[in-house]
Amino acid sequence: MDSGIKLFIERSRNEMDLANVIYIVTGNKRIQIEEFHLDKAQTFYSGVIAHSYYSIFYAAKAYLLMKGIKTRPPGEHKQTFDHFRDLASKGVIKNDLLKIYEQEYIKAEELLRIFKSEKGKRGHFTYQRIAQANKEPADMSMKNAAIFFKHIYNLCEKHTT
Repeated sequence: MDSGIKLFIERSRNEMDLANVIYIVTGNKRIQIEEFHLDKAQTFYSGVIAHSYYSIFYAAKAYLLMKGIKTRPPGEHKQTFDHFRDLASKGVIKNDLLKIYEQEYIKAEELLRIFKSEKGKRGHFTYQRIAQANKEPADMSMKNAAIFFKHIYNLCEKHTT
């Protein structure tokens, strides 16, 4: 596998692993309080969603690089998504992979919107409510990242063997 592709695959796997670690820590109040010395148990599901998205983003970048397409800032996320969508619409990759990426891209954008709008509203109830409400999307994000990674990894492996 090309070193650039391999780098993006490893970054993708790392983001997926980090999402899993955050998910486990969120579900284990003892670890949060005793090991991390947090004042109280907290939820970090928005971090799970964000890192699941980045896993998908880096996997998509690996696939695009395999196809000779490089994306760079500014607008790297949009460029990556648009190129990936174009390949899917041409039948180069399966449409179900596009759907997974599209769902995670939307969640990442929504997290940015929430962050921006809530920046000045740091009420205890708001944080607890938002974090708790993110458990179900976090579950789906982790599942989507695992599916997306597996398919992209296999496509990249087939291309280089």
